[in-house]
Amino acid sequence: MKHIASIATPEGNQRLNQQERVLQYLEEHGAITQKEALNELGVYRLASRIHNIKQRGIEINSQRIGVRNRFGELCHVSEYILGGSYDS
Repeated sequence: MKHIASIATPEGNQRLNQQERVLQYLEEHGAITQKEALNELGVYRLASRIHNIKQRGIEINSQRIGVRNRFGELCHVSEYILGGSYDS
C-alpha cells in the first residue's frame, strides 16, 4: 500500500486539489463519508475522487454504515478508509 507524503496546507501557500484533500483527511481522521467530504472539504463527488485515488495505486477500502438523517431515519452510506481491513 502506498502512503502519501505530507501535504502542505493552504496556509503554506500551496492549494490542494480534491484528491489531495481527501487523502490528507483520511490520514488525519482514518475514515470519511460523503457528508464529511462535502462539509469539511467541499468535495461533492467523493466516490469519483476515491476512484481516482485508487487508480494511483493507493489502497482505499469501503463499507456500508448506518447513519441517521435529519428526520431521524436510518440511511446507509459508504465509509472509506485508507488501507485497513474493510472489504474492497
